Amino acid sequence: MTGRIVIRSGRARRVDELTDRDRAVLALEARAWRTAGAKEAAIREQLGLAPVRYYQVLNGLLDRPAAVSYDPVLVNRLRRLREARRARR
Repeated sequence: MTGRIVIRSGRARRVDELTDRDRAVLALEARAWRTAGAKEAAIREQLGLAPVRYYQVLNGLLDRPAAVSYDPVLVNRLRRLREARRARR
């Protein structure tokens, strides 16, 4: 695997690797939610993110090859939904 190595917070990682937070965002997005309120509460409690920031992070993940490698079915489904929303605008 190739990729630049970046050091943040004293830890080295490859740019093309997912962080624990990235994997947690994808795992949360893969769950089925009965209400939007339940999902938003889980975003705040489990990730410590505001929902707006969560969706910014998620949108960025959809463009990363590492995310596709991690969960191709989920990421490709979310990409299709994103493109359909863009087409409606």
